[in-house]
Amino acid sequence: CIRDRNMGERPELNGIIVVDKPVDISSARVVSIVKNTLLAKKVGHAGTLDPFAEGVLICCVNQATRLANFLLHGTKKYIAELKLGEETDTQDLTGTVISSSEPKNYSTETIQKIFKAFEGPLEQLPPVYSALKHNGVPLYKLARSGQPVQKPPRPVEIYSITILNIALPLIRFEVSCSAGTYIRTLAADIGKVLGCGGHLNALKRTASSGFTLDQAVSISALKNFAPGARQPQKCIRMADALPEIPACSADIPLLKKIRHGQKITARDLNGAGGFDIGRITGSKIKVVDQTGELVAILNYQEQDQRLNYCCVFAEQDA
Repeated sequence: CIRDRNMGERPELNGIIVVDKPVDISSARVVSIVKNTLLAKKVGHAGTLDPFAEGVLICCVNQATRLANFLLHGTKKYIAELKLGEETDTQDLTGTVISSSEPKNYSTETIQKIFKAFEGPLEQLPPVYSALKHNGVPLYKLARSGQPVQKPPRPVEIYSITILNIALPLIRFEVSCSAGTYIRTLAADIGKVLGCGGHLNALKRTASSGFTLDQAVSISALKNFAPGARQPQKCIRMADALPEIPACSADIPLLKKIRHGQKITARDLNGAGGFDIGRITGSKIKVVDQTGELVAILNYQEQDQRLNYCCVFAEQDA
């Protein structure tokens, strides 16, 4: 249990808190605030946001930190603003201008065509100012010391890109993309194709791995959470954090097998709560107990009917 300073012991809180991160604060600082506010043992985030960016930051609390790897690879959605005519060394508004050019009086049709050309799979060069590492050192540290390292291009995908407003030199747009996509690189690349250069002037993440701003809580509201709350408002249960993964409601024999780390077969799951393993899509299966709490995530190998443990969660206090 977590010990509350005023209320003695209380059950450990395990779940997802979606924070609406404000600008000018790091993702690490948000994690620290969540940890201190909820008196949590462990908190981690599933996908960082740069300090100048705002919006959806998924924070995993206590046992839910083990879900972070499942959440890192989901689709992201952003509203972004491109400023034409200025290239910066960081590809965003925080950097130093390295070249400038007067934007032309582009037609809406020209801008629309160039933006749409970026939809689909593409190879993207990661920015030299990024948290990616080279020989264990973050690239941004190497770049700041005058030794920038360019990583090779990586495959990403732009699922959709829509222009929201054009008020040159500013272009506001919405983008849905795969994990690992750098929106500042996308903005800079669009500026290059337009011929005048550009950088990312503002960024707001509106969705990440299925979580949206509607589910998010502000920093100020987070600080008002009652420390003794078992399930604070807008705290998402672990079992609800991965809605795309089918769930099996475990009976007592299956729960015992899982708690003791025993081999699980397709027959064990098919006999629990009417679950039909033959009807699932994908390889992952959530196992929940009779109260709906997440017990384990399993990996199903259809070819040999094997089930392997991805992770097993400790029994939660009542």
